[in-house]
Amino acid sequence: MKEGIHLKLVPAKIICGCGNVIETYSTKPEIHVEVCSACHPFFTGKQRFLDTEGRVERFQRRFGDSYKKNLKKKKKA
Repeated sequence: MKEGIHLKLVPAKIICGCGNVIETYSTKPEIHVEVCSACHPFFTGKQRFLDTEGRVERFQRRFGDSYKKNLKKKKKA
C-alpha cells in the first residue's frame, strides 16, 4: 500500500434533524443529516407523506379506497 494517500479517520458525530446523535468514525468530525434510523418511517413503522406538488392528493383522488382494498387482498393471499 502506498503511504500518504489514505484519508485519516477521526471520531465523528452524526447529528440528525430529530436530535439523535450517532458516534462513529469518518473523515469529517461532524455530519448533519435530515433523517436517521430513529426517525425514518421504514425503521419506525410510522408512515409520513412528503407531499410535493399535490401528488399524494392526486393519487388518492385517482384511486381512492380501491388502492387500499387491493392492497389488503394481496396481503391475505
